[in-house]
Amino acid sequence: MGAAFVCVSIHNNDMVTMPEVMLSSEGKPMPLIGMGTAVYPFGASETMRVAILRAIELGYRHFDTAAIYGSEEPLGEAIAEAVRSGAIKSRDELFITSKLWCSDAHGHLVLPALQRTLRNLRLDYLDLYLIHWPVSTKPGRHEFPMPKEDLLPIDMSSVWKAMEECQRLGLARSIGVSNFSTKKLETLLSTANIPPAVNQVEVNPLWQQQKLREFCVAKGIQLCAYSPLGAQGTVWGQDWVKNCDVLKDIAAAKGKSFAQICLRWVHEQGDCVLAKSFNEKRMVENLDILDWELNEEEKRKISEIPQRKGCQGLEFVSDDGPYKSVEELWDGEI
Repeated sequence: MGAAFVCVSIHNNDMVTMPEVMLSSEGKPMPLIGMGTAVYPFGASETMRVAILRAIELGYRHFDTAAIYGSEEPLGEAIAEAVRSGAIKSRDELFITSKLWCSDAHGHLVLPALQRTLRNLRLDYLDLYLIHWPVSTKPGRHEFPMPKEDLLPIDMSSVWKAMEECQRLGLARSIGVSNFSTKKLETLLSTANIPPAVNQVEVNPLWQQQKLREFCVAKGIQLCAYSPLGAQGTVWGQDWVKNCDVLKDIAAAKGKSFAQICLRWVHEQGDCVLAKSFNEKRMVENLDILDWELNEEEKRKISEIPQRKGCQGLEFVSDDGPYKSVEELWDGEI
């Protein structure tokens, strides 16, 4: 993984300096601030397409989607429209991430799944393709939550070999994983020919992931943070972050929003941060975290916040499945 550097984009007619990081795969640098597109219940909407297009106009260059989200098609439509309108010169100005869903996490289904994703996005390649969860389900159904009887152990060797083939074919410039513990990364690295470039996991001031981050830094794996604000009101998060008095007090004293404090804290860890909002005011606010810093006292207070994992992954736990408990799913890192 190379050192971070910057590119320039347009934001409200002002120049925005967007930090980027070179991944271990040495593909296109990844912007360290991205826009998430997951809205639960999952599905496409015109609101989503319009918001993504506006985000491109505001200066966002990194967009995160997934096969299960239903957001690939509106993202693809927004990208095409942004090129037509001149908001960007070409798709190559953007960094696009998508994910392999569990029902396609079988060696022979990985390439067809990526090809379907590319058709949905109207793209020739992804910048980053991730295994969404370290779980497989019975092929054929894209649904969440899935029937517990459909849960299967993932054949990591064959799935990752197929992911590597996707990169060799140029259909994914970089490949990685999501929701992988340190132990699962160690298992993957023991047989991988191409190491994962990214691990996308829950990171926020109430779930700081210090052990996992240290491991990823040592192995050249970039951490990418979802739920940086705790993902309140969704099936994969809690209101704990939003209700944290320490964060509220820091925001008030600093004249920043609660969200900006969370996003800035994640950014200062060296992680890529993904924030989802279709509200233009908040989209602008989420970009405005680059020209100020948390001071040492503020960082100390955040470091002392009691830790609570918001995304338990209970949907992937079953007495008859590959993970009998939350502890098994996360290998005790909870």
